[in-house]
Amino acid sequence: MPVTENPAIHQAVTYDEAIWNAVGYIPHGKVATYGQIAELAGFPRTARAVGRALSKLPEDTLIPWFRVINAKGEISFPIGSDKYKTQKQLLLDEQIVFRNGKINLKSYRWEL
Repeated sequence: MPVTENPAIHQAVTYDEAIWNAVGYIPHGKVATYGQIAELAGFPRTARAVGRALSKLPEDTLIPWFRVINAKGEISFPIGSDKYKTQKQLLLDEQIVFRNGKINLKSYRWEL
C-alpha cells in the first residue's frame, strides 16, 4: 500500500500528530522536504508549520525528525548551532553526503 494511502497518517488527531506520523515513514538514508511532509500528511502548502510541529517533539523521540530538510537541500538550523551540528551528524551517520552544505535531493530525496 502506498504511504499516502496509509490510514495511520489520516487518522491523526492533530496537525502535529499527522506530521509526526508522516515523518516516521521516511526511510533510513533518505530525506524529505518540509513541503513534501506537509503534502503527505494531507496539509499541502503548510511547509513552515512542519518545522513548528517537529520542534514540539521530545528530545528522546524515535521519530526521525533529522531527515526533514528544506527544499534547497539544506539543514534549516543556523550553521554552527548545536541543532545544526546534531542534525548534520545524524544524517552523516546514515551515509547521506553533503556538498557545499547541501544534500543532493536527486540522490537522497525520498520518493513516494
